[in-house]
Amino acid sequence: PDKKPCRVIVLDNNVPQISLYYKPIIGDSVPEASRRDWNVSYDLGGTWKEARKIGRKNSSLFKVDVVVYPEVSLKNLIITQIYQVLFNLSPAVEVSFWKGMRLTAQVVIPVYNDGYGRRAGKVHPGFLTLQQTVRLPYNIWVTGTLGMFNAERYGGDLRLLHTFKDERFSVEGRIGLTATQRWDGFEWTYGTKTRMTWALGANFYYPHYNVQASLKVEQYLLGEKGVRFDLIRHFRYASIGFYAMKAEGASANGGFRFQVALPPYKYKRKGYIPRVTPSKNMGIAYNAGNEQYYYRGYRANPGENIMQNNSFNPYFIKSELLNF
Repeated sequence: PDKKPCRVIVLDNNVPQISLYYKPIIGDSVPEASRRDWNVSYDLGGTWKEARKIGRKNSSLFKVDVVVYPEVSLKNLIITQIYQVLFNLSPAVEVSFWKGMRLTAQVVIPVYNDGYGRRAGKVHPGFLTLQQTVRLPYNIWVTGTLGMFNAERYGGDLRLLHTFKDERFSVEGRIGLTATQRWDGFEWTYGTKTRMTWALGANFYYPHYNVQASLKVEQYLLGEKGVRFDLIRHFRYASIGFYAMKAEGASANGGFRFQVALPPYKYKRKGYIPRVTPSKNMGIAYNAGNEQYYYRGYRANPGENIMQNNSFNPYFIKSELLNF
């Protein structure tokens, strides 16, 4: 608007994430705001309470996405073979029926299986989850998930994220109660003995280089407690970093991890016609210590990764506005 302030609030699954705010400078001769004039923050401003009462146009509720997740697994356990390889294409139906809710139903389609066993070579269900996210006052996000996860686990997962007034700093916590499950094709077996896992940590973001450092204390699926450190640099279409971890009764372990955005980078939707897209990004975590027993965990959603978790970071968004 001419000579008026403007605020754009970005929603994810109808839950507010960040706002971009522009306030014209008195005497400014520039007719319109440039990218560098926008302030990006978790602060939504006082107008959000009024804006959320206005009827929405082109809401994403009840609209279906079919997201195809490529999955690559590698292991080096045989001295005469460099790597054993498993490659899957795993399409997932994702839809939201109310604010903050997401239903995900996935099927795993093996494309290439060299050394991962008979069951891994069969078409079988993947994630089947019901997830709910709410934003609370003081920049607190809470996400609860029920259903079938990866790593042959099913159960419940609860996550919390809080960013401070200095938005470079944040704390997070996570707790899960899960049991074992196994698919042999579409035949499902499950266990009833539950295991509790949890994590509590702090994060620091260095805006100049878009580098994120995090330190966590965690409890893994076998009950061992440990410490984990991650150092990740985020780029427009990739996130690359290193991790190190040490748990009681286990050798120190670590490695590198990366996520890479998959083209196309922009998607269009036509009404309620299901939209078919590749996953926004794919990645690999390399286990340098070749640890197979300790440090085990799970993901509660197929799109859960370091790149997606940073996608609404205000400093990252601001850097993209300046470098576009």
